[in-house]
Amino acid sequence: MEEMTKHGKAGLAAMKAGMDRKTARKYVRAAKLPSEMTAARDWRTREDPFAEHWPEVEALVRETPALEAKTLFEVLTTKYPDRYEAGQLRTLQRRVRLWRATQGPEKAVTFGQQHRPGEAAQTDFTSTSELGITIAGQLFLHLLCVFVLPFSNWLWATVCLSESMAALRKGVQRALFQLGRVPRYHQTDNSTAATHRIPDGKKVFFEDGKRPFNDDYLALMRHFGMTPRTTTVGAKEQNGDVESENGAIKRRLEQLLLLRGSRDFEDVAAWQSFIDDAVRMRNAGRKTRVGEDLRRSLRSQSYCPRSIGL
Repeated sequence: MEEMTKHGKAGLAAMKAGMDRKTARKYVRAAKLPSEMTAARDWRTREDPFAEHWPEVEALVRETPALEAKTLFEVLTTKYPDRYEAGQLRTLQRRVRLWRATQGPEKAVTFGQQHRPGEAAQTDFTSTSELGITIAGQLFLHLLCVFVLPFSNWLWATVCLSESMAALRKGVQRALFQLGRVPRYHQTDNSTAATHRIPDGKKVFFEDGKRPFNDDYLALMRHFGMTPRTTTVGAKEQNGDVESENGAIKRRLEQLLLLRGSRDFEDVAAWQSFIDDAVRMRNAGRKTRVGEDLRRSLRSQSYCPRSIGL
């Protein structure tokens, strides 16, 4: 096309492009690029191997939507042992995926959240049982209180024994003192550490689908100058960033424990120090966005004259 604008000779342009003259003339007549002339294929290139038994598969997946294509394939190969081969599993997976997209049950629509630097922090508790940590040879069952800035995914994690107000207070305080700044909002789910229900006889009241905050939690927010907010009851995706980071930090700890060669620590303080080092290394890779979070945060943590007793 570029050569044609120079001299208008299709044969010469085809030669420069390394293309057959007839092909070049076709594109010139159509005034379209090759990529613009590719037609979408709407027909099958081979016979559907599951056409005969698809009604059975459809009935199963319609009745039990949680069934996976691999399980359905095992049902077919058991029922018809000489009919299907292992290599046809991918075909069935595509067929089931298409059915779910076009005829399956409706799915909830989730819209992406817009995170602004310095605006909010999210806190959540996560179990660490899969890490198998021991203290002086004894299995240590505990949780992590994970504090995340959604814009930069800066994270801090604190060892705790339960989802209590004391644990939440400790986790938030350690994170803010490490961060050196205070975001405008602090967001939690509807755990009893931060929220509770107001009973009136047999009724339970919710405010805009959310539970009211506990007095102790409100005092914690006033102390650090943050505005509390919580997720809608049953809407865990509203705390999606910290929920995602729960798994990410545990995967990172698992890898570092494998390198360490031992999951046993002298005391809880040694385990917490190990976590702190792991998190610092992780946060170091997010300097640019963390810097933006810090610049837009409410104010420096240095304003706080004292920490809350833990």
